[in-house]
Amino acid sequence: MSVYTQMSRAASGQITPEIAHVAQSEYFDPEKLRVLVADGKVVIPANINHKTLVPCGIGRLLRTKINANIGNSALSSCPRQELEKLRNAIKYGAHTVMDLSTGSNITGIRKVIIENSPIPVGTVPVYEVLARVPNSDEISDELILQVIEEQAQQGVDYMTIHCGILKKDIELAKKRKMRIVSRGGSILARWMKRHDRENPFYTNFDRILEICQKYDVTLSLGDGMRPGCLADASDAAQFAELEVLGELVKRCRAAQVQVMVEGPGHIPFDEVAMNMRKEQEVCDDAPFYILGPVVIDCAPGYDHITSAIGATMGAFAGASMLCYVTPKEHLGLPNAEDVRNGVIAYKIAAHAADVALHKPHAREVDDAISDARADFDWEKQFDLALDPDRARQLREEALAESGRAPDHDKHAQFCTMCGPDFCSMRISKDL
Repeated sequence: MSVYTQMSRAASGQITPEIAHVAQSEYFDPEKLRVLVADGKVVIPANINHKTLVPCGIGRLLRTKINANIGNSALSSCPRQELEKLRNAIKYGAHTVMDLSTGSNITGIRKVIIENSPIPVGTVPVYEVLARVPNSDEISDELILQVIEEQAQQGVDYMTIHCGILKKDIELAKKRKMRIVSRGGSILARWMKRHDRENPFYTNFDRILEICQKYDVTLSLGDGMRPGCLADASDAAQFAELEVLGELVKRCRAAQVQVMVEGPGHIPFDEVAMNMRKEQEVCDDAPFYILGPVVIDCAPGYDHITSAIGATMGAFAGASMLCYVTPKEHLGLPNAEDVRNGVIAYKIAAHAADVALHKPHAREVDDAISDARADFDWEKQFDLALDPDRARQLREEALAESGRAPDHDKHAQFCTMCGPDFCSMRISKDL
């Protein structure tokens, strides 16, 4: 079977329309980008059936991307609510979105998301596999392949496949404080133990690659053994899985299937950079897609902050894409406002890393908003902000609390913290 993926076309010397678009948006040389795609150092998730897609490149030499997880649960949400979450994710700057639905009407929700999403859409097929059987014991090889094919036909751009957690390594998880916190990883670990068989995503990997070739689906090799607390970080279980993922990266590239690798979880701040370097070495610099990492465990309700701190260091040390964490992490299913807060927290993390890494044009918006502040151009400040709505809201609140009407002081050359007499910028203008 001939392979017609972004990777195979790049390897043949072709600058695809998707490569050309990404190069232009990233201020990147198209030929250099073609080589990176051909070598697997950049991926462009672009299912041939996702007709509304605007291409996006993921790789550490490009600007750092962020992903927003949405999707229903068995207890909450519906297609209308998921569409609202999607719109918030796109409005506030997510580069990709993952539908992690585990409740009812999974296919219908995914259809609505793909049809309305100009950004790449990802899934975790094992969730739908489990939703189709009475219990995990009845998961079969053919059902796994059927679900993957159906999702690919529907237009899913990338899929998280928990193929690196092997039967021999499950014993390592028993030594942990929190064992296996990945939903996909725990489902497969239980299946392997009860059937005394190897991970079906691993044993069927070549057949999965054939489906990905057919639709140009990018694989995201999932971290089923990611640490779920600081006590379990950087342990034998985590790194045993990473070694398997490194092997599978080579098999993906040999098949000319685009691939990225997923990373931890909960990691102390001083171990984040080491984890990024280790992935680059083991997985030959495949794009690294990390969840957080969360750098402390004691702040439920604020884990969009605890994880954005780790995400900034992760991106600075080489991660290509950051999977957001919302304030509801560890507590419940995020709603549309949680999606907004998670996306903004991660836009901040990604942008901070890009500025520090001197990515092309990364600091332009910061310099422009500084000029607007110096000129007391409030509207321009709002327009340049990562969340213009929140900036306007807080300015209006501040004026109202000071007893001033928002319209009256729209062009005031001071904020309500300093007032007209203590404003440093007004005073220093006299210099």
